[in-house]
Amino acid sequence: MKRIFLFIATNLAVVAVLSITMRLLGIDSLLDQQGVNLDMTSLLVYAAVIGFSGSLISLFISKWTAKHLTGAKVIENPSNETERWLVATVKRLAQQAGVGMPDVAVYNSPQPNAFATGANKNNALVAVSTGLMQSMSKEEVEAVLAHEVSHVANGDMITMALIQGVVNTFVIVLSRVIGHLVDRLIFKVERGHGPAFWITSIVAELVLGILASTIVMWFSRQREFRADAGAASLVGAPKMIAALQRLGGTSTEPLPDQLNALGISGGKGGGLSALFMTHPPLEERIKALKAR
Repeated sequence: MKRIFLFIATNLAVVAVLSITMRLLGIDSLLDQQGVNLDMTSLLVYAAVIGFSGSLISLFISKWTAKHLTGAKVIENPSNETERWLVATVKRLAQQAGVGMPDVAVYNSPQPNAFATGANKNNALVAVSTGLMQSMSKEEVEAVLAHEVSHVANGDMITMALIQGVVNTFVIVLSRVIGHLVDRLIFKVERGHGPAFWITSIVAELVLGILASTIVMWFSRQREFRADAGAASLVGAPKMIAALQRLGGTSTEPLPDQLNALGISGGKGGGLSALFMTHPPLEERIKALKAR
């Protein structure tokens, strides 16, 4: 649950900071009401700028952020056989998938994990943990790398950023509309906005942000199925199934909260918490691969 709340808090914090910035720049004054009408055009423009800014900024600095948070070191000049194999394997998989050669990195962690990120298909980063290299066979590591390259080929990082931007935009618009209606219909404010507008908008944004995050998490789970299928096409379903089974038999340490959705394996959960999971259960992923 900690990761869920941190994920939500991070997105809300970005929206809050950008909201304050826009207000200080005077753009927020576009929303100053005349009479009882709500200027939806201005509101939509304002919400779109704020809603997409945070997710797009995060996308464009995603490689830097990932390397900074994990300590991942890009392999510039392979120094041993393992590094040479990693770079050669990612290069081959990228060529098969039709994308540019990603940066290949390794980060120090005893637990098996891997992730891919980047602003576009031809400027991505694929990173693996030292624990993954030590605990898996070459065939299993190859399948994990194929999974990550498939994320790149599918444009998942870009699509996730756009979906987050759309969701943020709707949350901002709906929260302001709710605040406006409460201000006008209940508190009878006729011009401008009273305290009720701001209080209601903040509460509505928190509630709607939590509900909207389930949409983003649903897509995140679907993209894992697609990346698994992509890996199966690149290296064969048996290798991908074996890799997932190996992950299921190990204790997988989550990535930093900002990167958790990018890893090969996410957290476990049930009930309502399952709605906020970035990854489907490994059993479901294995079942989907066997059904191909």
